Amino acid sequence: MTTKGLIIVDVQPTFCEGGELGVEGGNECARAIARYIRSNHARYDFLATTQDWHIDPGSHFSETPDFVDSWPPHGLADSDNAQLHPEIAAALRDFEDVRHYKKGQYQAAYSGFEGADDGGETLDEALARARVTQVDIVGIAESHCVKQTALDAVALGYGTHVVSNLTVPVSPELGRIAREQMQSAGVELVTVDLS
Repeated sequence: MTTKGLIIVDVQPTFCEGGELGVEGGNECARAIARYIRSNHARYDFLATTQDWHIDPGSHFSETPDFVDSWPPHGLADSDNAQLHPEIAAALRDFEDVRHYKKGQYQAAYSGFEGADDGGETLDEALARARVTQVDIVGIAESHCVKQTALDAVALGYGTHVVSNLTVPVSPELGRIAREQMQSAGVELVTVDLS
């Protein structure tokens, strides 16, 4: 029997238009994910979010970032822009058993599997405990944290789908490269009906 989980990666104002590392299309992506959650939550046995939650991530932050290994400050712990996007928070408000994972407090962290919930449990531990066998991954940005979360998921043995019309890349070129890397690793790229 397939037990399905939905992982909502880093849908935070810090990664949307107007945020410190805003991605074009981020706010619309958040709205689309929120609509999808409201219409399709019953398809999933497990719902999780991940958030960049930086306290002192060392060289991940730089005043002269290279936008590969170093970045301007973003996802600052407890800031408004590090919270879940308001559209996502509103869509999840009615569900009691949503798990939240914060990552990158003291070092760079791209994959949701590098995070933990407030009790210290990792995403992999929680998925295993819930006997999840397949995950759908959505969020921001396709070329970075969505990609890395998907690569880790498939490496850990989960059937892994990235929902291509519920994610946005930093740039079209980086998105294309990310999709090639994910498919080469065994991640399935799918689309869903958003009508």
